[in-house]
Amino acid sequence: MTALSEAKIPVLDRGFIFGDGVYEVIPIYGRRMFRAKQHMARLFRSLDAIAIPNPHELDAWMRLIAQVVDAHPAEDQMVYLQVTRGVAKRGHAFPKEVKPTVFIMTNPLVLPSAEVRERGIACVSMDDKRWLHCEIKSVSLLGNVLAAQYAAESGATETIQFRDGFLTEGSSSNVWIAKNGVLAGPPKDNLILEGIRYGLIEELCAQCGIELQARRIAREEVFAADEVMLTSATKEIVPVSSLDGKPIGNGAPGPIYRTLHEAYQAAKAAA
Repeated sequence: MTALSEAKIPVLDRGFIFGDGVYEVIPIYGRRMFRAKQHMARLFRSLDAIAIPNPHELDAWMRLIAQVVDAHPAEDQMVYLQVTRGVAKRGHAFPKEVKPTVFIMTNPLVLPSAEVRERGIACVSMDDKRWLHCEIKSVSLLGNVLAAQYAAESGATETIQFRDGFLTEGSSSNVWIAKNGVLAGPPKDNLILEGIRYGLIEELCAQCGIELQARRIAREEVFAADEVMLTSATKEIVPVSSLDGKPIGNGAPGPIYRTLHEAYQAAKAAA
C-alpha cells in the first residue's frame, strides 16, 4: 500500500504515452462494494476488447480492492482501478511480452446533495465527437473531458451528447428520458458506455412497474420529455431540470425520477 502522493509509474507506460488502458469505478457503501460483479465483468470485457491480458482472477481482484478499501477511513468510498498494457519502448503496435500495469486507489464518495436532487441540474447539449467504441471503458477520455469542460464553461453540471441527431450519453453518465409514464434510454451498442446503473435501472423499472424502452431517441424527444435523468456511479440517479437553458417538463424532478431514486436507495440498503 502506497500513499497517493508517493505513487509512481514509468514514463514509458503505455497508459501514459498512448492512453492504452481501461478502468473501472466502483462505489462503496458502508465498506461494501455495490454491484462489484457487474463492474468487474465490464472491466474484463474492456480488457478483452483491447487484448490486454487480465492480470488477475476475479478473487484476486476482489482481495486487492478490499485491501485498499480497508486502508481508507471513509465508510463510503469511490474505488478507481486502472489497467494499462504496461511499460515498453514507444511504438504504436502492441509490444510483445509486456506486463500490464495495475493501479487501484480510493477516495471518499461524494454524492449529489438533497438540495441538488430536489432542484435538479442544468445541462447543455453538443454533438458527440468521440470515437466509435464508446462501449470500451478506455482511459482515452479526451472527448469526454472536452464535453465536461463545455458544461463547466457553460455553468452547467453535465453535457448531453447527440450523434447524427440521436441521444447517446453524457460526458460521464447515461441519459434517460420519461414521457407519458414510459422511461427510455439509448440502446446498448458501441455508441454508449453501458453503465452498471443501466442494468440496475432495468431491474428497478421491473420492480416498480415502469415500462422501459431501449431505442434510438431523437434530439427533439429529449427536449420535449416530461423528465430527463442521469445515472452514474457517483451521481447515482439525478434529475435534469433544464437543457440549453430550456426547462425539462415543468422544470422540477418528476414522479418517475422520485420512484427510481427511492428504489435505488432501497437497493443500496439491501446490497
